[in-house]
Amino acid sequence: MTDAAPGTPASPPPSPWERERPVRSRVTPTRAPLSRERVVEAAFTVLDRQGLDGLSMRQVAAELGVTVSALYAHVSSKDDLLELMYTRTFDEYSMPAPDPERWQEQLRDFARSARQRLLSHRDMARISMAHVPFTAELLPHVEALLAVFRTAGLPDRIAAEAGDLISTYIDGFVLEEGMWRDRAAQHGGDTASPARPDWSEMADEMRNYFAALPAQDFPHLRALSGLMVTESSDDRFDIGLEIIIRGLASYLPSPAPGPVQEAEQVSEPEEVP
Repeated sequence: MTDAAPGTPASPPPSPWERERPVRSRVTPTRAPLSRERVVEAAFTVLDRQGLDGLSMRQVAAELGVTVSALYAHVSSKDDLLELMYTRTFDEYSMPAPDPERWQEQLRDFARSARQRLLSHRDMARISMAHVPFTAELLPHVEALLAVFRTAGLPDRIAAEAGDLISTYIDGFVLEEGMWRDRAAQHGGDTASPARPDWSEMADEMRNYFAALPAQDFPHLRALSGLMVTESSDDRFDIGLEIIIRGLASYLPSPAPGPVQEAEQVSEPEEVP
């Protein structure tokens, strides 16, 4: 310590309110380490903001504040990333144990849940349609769905096709809903609702148009004009799903006749004159 130069005023003692003040330190905030989970979450953020056509590895890297090359330590390609995103939509979901008495209700629950999961992120239906669900993570879900069909008693040929049929229906329905959401966004409408944003007005126009068609040329369109167009996406989805489920049920083998039925089938012997 050196003496102060002559004439230099002495430093004042610290004021009482400064004596307990902690020393200010410079702390650099730590960045969370990059992980596969963070990459997938960032990809969902980009997907919801820009859609599938705007999703790129460069955009995901920018969202995370890293270089593109840093992503490849966790995902091998964009296709790999899309597959991880698709798999993530099934996290925390599991089919219940197959119940032959409730198989139709179990399928309804499965389909409704799958639709809501696809609707939770923009363009997920497009991603779903481009990826087969036969990865190690998704095979248990496929196995559980097949168990519902076979336990219900559906023939193997029908059980083998039923899962793909229902999945294709869900994907196609949600894809249409996504197209209407994008249309709403382009016109400044409400994109939060999965229902068609301008559907009410359009539905009325379509009903009136069908009802005004020449009866001799379009008798069925006129007769069904009030039913052809529904305003609720939920109702439309459930009706289509019900058609599929009832169609599957038609393949169930007829139950074997019980003792009462067998007795009723036995005809009374004819009296001999």
